[in-house]
Amino acid sequence: MTTLIESEEHQALRKAVSALGKRYGRDYLTRVMAEGRYPTELWQEAAKLGYLGVSLPEEYGGGGGGIAELSIVLEELGASGAPLLMLVVSPAICGTVISRFGTEDQKRAWLPGLADGTKLMAFGITEPDAGSNSHRITTTARRDGDDWLLTGRKVFISGVDHADAVLIVGRTEDARTGKLKPCLFTVPRDAEGFSRSPIDMELSAAEKQWELVLDDVRLPADALVGGGPSHAFGSGGEDAGLLQLFAGLNPERIMTAAFAIGMGRYALAKALEYARERTVWKTPIGAHQAIAHPLAQAHIDLELARLMMQKAALLYDAGDDIGAGEAANMAKYAAGEACVRAVDQAVHTLGGNGLTREFGLASLIVGARVARIAPVSREMILNYISHQTLGLPKSY
Repeated sequence: MTTLIESEEHQALRKAVSALGKRYGRDYLTRVMAEGRYPTELWQEAAKLGYLGVSLPEEYGGGGGGIAELSIVLEELGASGAPLLMLVVSPAICGTVISRFGTEDQKRAWLPGLADGTKLMAFGITEPDAGSNSHRITTTARRDGDDWLLTGRKVFISGVDHADAVLIVGRTEDARTGKLKPCLFTVPRDAEGFSRSPIDMELSAAEKQWELVLDDVRLPADALVGGGPSHAFGSGGEDAGLLQLFAGLNPERIMTAAFAIGMGRYALAKALEYARERTVWKTPIGAHQAIAHPLAQAHIDLELARLMMQKAALLYDAGDDIGAGEAANMAKYAAGEACVRAVDQAVHTLGGNGLTREFGLASLIVGARVARIAPVSREMILNYISHQTLGLPKSY
């Protein structure tokens, strides 16, 4: 029943975040994007109210909740027209990985700042030749005394210009097998040999996309999440990189679903308002089934996606990583599809007005597509479900 009926605490959180989002709204975010800056005011107020760190452990300044609570925060900000994309990256991915696998020193160094908004962390996994195939990551780390030297390239990395560090997914060579295995490193933004260049995007967003180059970036031993091989297996270090990676990717999918559902709800609300007020032949256009039914269907699709998102968050917070993996992928798929349909129908409902700056829906056409293709495409999710859930053979 937990996934069907929200607790009083969750309802109160949803109401409070919604109020915050409405005080800023789409006009604020549009102005921030036009000025080419980050929505610092909203980020800082969300931090002050405890929303950024709601999923992080209490002993490190967080709220002690989980991804269920953080997804509510992002969904409601999105529904108000002012989503914060870095909620997906900084607390959900990086904060989760560090809280689950970091050493005590790493937790103390990063989690309080991620929770109170004084620190921001980006996440670097995608490479030019390794988009959805993380097994082809070529960013490599090699030992040099007690240090690490990290070399490689990353693309489509969000918010690097405002981040204090980037959690980089690299690979180290297994001394026993000679094979490369994934490891995660915290790389300071100003590290020597670490450079970035902006990617020119048609997408309108406050968070810029970046290409990163790591040219023998020297990192201390404690930059490796979880520490070195002396740490117990499963807790961190070189032998736990794959566990760390998926500990971050499942929350990423859940939070992407929240982002998409919030955007879809915002677009739908705009369409409903217009359909109630716009009158043709003395009748509001919303009275006509050609308008009403597609909007009703969009609402149904968004609600169904939310149910799967809530299930995924519940499983993840309960520690069921395998069950959460399946549900998180399905939630991300369902939410991405529902968002695209909701935005498309909202624009269609407004007709020509749907393409004007006044109503602010046209920019969502591009934004909604992101939920279909990032952080993993719908085709790769279908691959996952067909192989992992349905037991069908692979073609690759």
